[in-house]
Amino acid sequence: MAEGEGEGELRQRVLRVGQNGGSGAHYNDVQTAIDAVALHNRQRVIIEIMPGVYKQPLYVPKTKNFITLRGSRREDTILTWDNTATRIDHHQDESLIGSGTFACGSVIVEGSDFIAEGITFENCAPQGSEQAVAIRVTADRCAFYNCRFLGWQGTAYLHHGRQYLRDCYIEGSIDFIFGNATSLLEHCHIHCKSSGWITAQSRRSEDDSTGFVFLRCVITGNGERGYAYLGRPWESFARVLFAYTWMDGSITPLGWHNWDSPEREETACFYEYRCLGPGSDCSQRVKWVKILEDDKIDEYGALSFTDPNPHKTWLTWFTNGM
Repeated sequence: MAEGEGEGELRQRVLRVGQNGGSGAHYNDVQTAIDAVALHNRQRVIIEIMPGVYKQPLYVPKTKNFITLRGSRREDTILTWDNTATRIDHHQDESLIGSGTFACGSVIVEGSDFIAEGITFENCAPQGSEQAVAIRVTADRCAFYNCRFLGWQGTAYLHHGRQYLRDCYIEGSIDFIFGNATSLLEHCHIHCKSSGWITAQSRRSEDDSTGFVFLRCVITGNGERGYAYLGRPWESFARVLFAYTWMDGSITPLGWHNWDSPEREETACFYEYRCLGPGSDCSQRVKWVKILEDDKIDEYGALSFTDPNPHKTWLTWFTNGM
């Protein structure tokens, strides 16, 4: 996309990606299409990805905003790579993407106002003892609709910014939804592949507005009982809420873990509110889990958690205009 294109052209700009260049595709791979978006663009560019398995690391830099990745069906459009925290093969220099867990995402999103629809984000590294991130989001106002996130340890790194996930599927084993973003996950399916912890939120102070909210979600496991925790505090003031969520028997009766740091029990804010299913029984929960008062649920259990503006939120704009 050349600098100086008219606003009308930018509003309607659609780039098509297809393997082997078929079906009217402009590009053979996704990164080339991302690279074609103008620097500092201010109008949405839709990258339509035709069915296929695209095995390459992807990077959406801070200079590439308002990008939508759109697949026809999440089971058919798969973005995958196999980096791990100690083994990174990436086309971007370390000075841009960082190192370790921060850099190992199969897809790294740093451009704001990013949207994904009908896409699978996968880290295909085998089960091991280190992080292998499927997506890292370090960007504000990002939304994911009807997507899948596949991996083992550290599948979804919601690092920073505000994110909304709806009708998504996320699987993993150890801390597989983690970071310090302000994230609302609604009508999502969370699947525990083996023993571990679903969340590792890293809110650092009581004045920080970040946290993870799971609203009307479903949690399943592999058939065993009581082997997975809802979360543990990566940082002292970690904040996580599960509301109106159905939990199967894979959730341990204790519910939450203190990461072997008893002092974090005083500061971590872990809540459950009117959840259902065999894993939701709170009679044996850890004593330091918080009780959410009825008059507080609207503060967490609505779009306003990610944007307090009651009149025109960025999510309303996405939903109605994009």
